[in-house]
This record gives sequence, structure tokens and C-alpha cells, in this order.
Amino acid sequence: MANVLVIGSGAREHAIAATFTKSPQVDQVYCAPGNPGMAKDQIISVAIDELEFDKLIDFAKAHQIDLTFVGPEVPLSMGIVDHFEQAGLRVFGPGQASACLESDKTFAKRFMKRNGIPTADFETFSDYDQAVRYASDQKLPLVIKENGLAAGKGVTIVKNSADLKPTIKKALDKSGEVLVEEFLTGEEFSLMLFVGGKQRVIFPISQDHKKINEGETGPNTGGMGAYSPVPHITAAIQQETINAIVNPTMNGLTKEGLEFAGVIYIGCMFTEAGPKVIEYNVRLGDPETQVLLPQLKSDFYQVTTDLINHKLPDMKWQKGDFYLGVVVAAPGYPTSPKQHILLPELPANTFYAGVIEENGRLYSSGGRIFTIVDHAETLKAAQKKVNDELAQIDLSQFYYRKDIGFRDLNYRSATEIKLS
Repeated sequence: MANVLVIGSGAREHAIAATFTKSPQVDQVYCAPGNPGMAKDQIISVAIDELEFDKLIDFAKAHQIDLTFVGPEVPLSMGIVDHFEQAGLRVFGPGQASACLESDKTFAKRFMKRNGIPTADFETFSDYDQAVRYASDQKLPLVIKENGLAAGKGVTIVKNSADLKPTIKKALDKSGEVLVEEFLTGEEFSLMLFVGGKQRVIFPISQDHKKINEGETGPNTGGMGAYSPVPHITAAIQQETINAIVNPTMNGLTKEGLEFAGVIYIGCMFTEAGPKVIEYNVRLGDPETQVLLPQLKSDFYQVTTDLINHKLPDMKWQKGDFYLGVVVAAPGYPTSPKQHILLPELPANTFYAGVIEENGRLYSSGGRIFTIVDHAETLKAAQKKVNDELAQIDLSQFYYRKDIGFRDLNYRSATEIKLS
């Protein structure tokens, strides 16, 4: 029997760890640092920070860890996989060089350009005056991105010329380098792959809801909810995306010596000109993971170990239901979330994130506190099921969106279609 270590502390890592517990090959799942809400699924939290690589390696050796799965982007960008591999430990995730696809937006955009992968036109600047001159000559709206990791909140869409200079200055002050990008219009969706060298398996399509307010308005967050599958991203669109984006991405990784065993998350926009890449991530998305992994029918431990061995795994997914998850956040999120709010009793289908435990009770500790996930035969029924469940809980001190899945529910067929 195997022991598994998951790195991270959020609802994504809770979902990853809980999926490992279902494997008949797995004896014990640890999560470092984890959170106290994970205990309901017999996951043992380990009080080691995700950036304390030496301590994590010592723990893995002492507890005979057979597989480590890295959840968050920051330890990946800092080279945790390289450290584990050098220690002779089996780990699922990209090395530091490959993690630049997420941690360095300029590197990622140039990778796309070199490999003929469609994306928005862009220029990169570290000089304020040059950035302003270039941006002022472009058509609004424009996308201003901080280079580096920003937990999903480092992107601003500038619609008014008066906002251009302060947005560029703020982004430069925070990251030292900004990307000025063409604004794409179309339908956004998330396409995730597990990869192992040249092998790949594609997850069901999911769609995140980034904005804080209903109707997809307000500032960006780390994600307020997700659903999967996404009916209006048809099989034809998916195949076009595979041909135009996935295949050249995989070929580019091989050509540039960046192959790895781990995750490629492609944030896509289906435009009038076809699919284009918004961004790469090299880890599972949050909250998409919470609605994707419950659909997996295969042995998760076997899948990951096969890919580490560059072997194509047997991937089986449920086919009948829509899965929908709603993130519950603290008031004031994403700018200044209120802390230390007592959580009510929550149902079993909860993945915990920003929580601490005091005297046997859970309190909020962060922005996004937990995700509740449910499924049903239609998207409308799945949305209603989750919202009804949330309505029965006293969440008067918290905030959540009630419209997750709204884009597809604008398509009449999506309220009635059953997956086959």
C-alpha cells in the first residue's frame, strides 16, 4: 500500500487528496500544510510550509512517501520538483524550467510565438514611458498583465484612456514588468491535460467564473465557482483547440527540452478567428479541480504513476451528470477579506480552503473559505441543487455567487440536455 503527500492547503488540494483516498492502492494521504477541514476525509495535515523544501523532503523520506503531488504554483515556480527528484523521490509536477510557462508570462508568450500557437498580440515592458507610449497607440480595451504569479488577480482590462497610465504604473510597481495585450472577445474555457513526457490525457472541459460579482462583473478573484462539462464548447471546438493549441504545445515542450510529468492548464478563448491561448498554468485550476476530479472513475494513483513513467493511463470519466461548484468567500474578498468568522456546520460535499480550527470549531482564515460541489442530470438542476443546499446553511456572514453556470444556461438546450 502506498503513502501519498499532497503539497498545498486549499480546496483544490483538498479535492486532490480526497481523490487519492479513493484509490485501492493508497493507504494514507498527507497534505502539507493542509487545513483542518481536510480531516473529515481522513487526510492528515502536516505543519510544514509548502516552501520548506528540505523539511518536506525529510518528511517524505521518514514517512515512506511513494508519490508527492504538488498543487500550488508558487512551490512549482521555486523548483520544488527539482529538489524532490534530486532527493530520489517520485513527484508529479513540472521542474522549475517548465514552470516558467506559468510563472513568467513573457516566457510563455514567446514560447507560443516560437511554436505557432495562437494567442493575443502583445508587447512586454519594464519601462513605464515605453509602455505608455505603446499602449496609447493601441485600440481600447487593452489587457494589462503583471508578469509573475498573482493568484489570478494580476490582470486588468482597461476600457478608458484615463485609466491606462495608473494601471500600467500599478502593475509595474508590483511586478517590475508588464505585458500590454490585445483584448480578445469570445468564449472563455479551461482545458486541462495530465502529461507524462509525450503522453497526454485531456480532462473534461470546465469553465471558471473569475469575477467577484454575479453576471461576471467586478474585480478578478482566484475563482468564484466552476462547472463541467461545458455543452456549448462542442466536440468540434474541442478538436479545433487540440489541433491548433494542444498539439503544438506538446511539440514545443519536446523541441525545447521542457517535457515533464504533471499538469498543463490552458486558459482558452474561442474567438471569431478560432481558439487562442489566454494563459498557461502548470497546475490544476482552483475551483475547476473541485468539479473535475469527482468525475474521474479511474484509479487516481495509478493515473499519476503511469504518467510519471511516461505511460498512457486508462482514463475513465463519468458521462451522465453536470458537476457544479460554488466558492464561498469572506466579505471584503478579494481586497481585504474579513477574518476569523465562525463557520456553520457544512455538508459532506465540501472542500475546505481558508480555515483554521479552535476548540473543535472551524473559523475563516483567508479569502476563499470553502467550495460546495454537487451534480445532476442537467446543468440547471445542478445549479439549483447547490444553491438550495447553500440556502439551507446560515451564510449571512459570507458571500457567494448564485449564478455559476449562467453562460451555458443562456443556451436553451443546456437547461434540458442530458449527457450520454
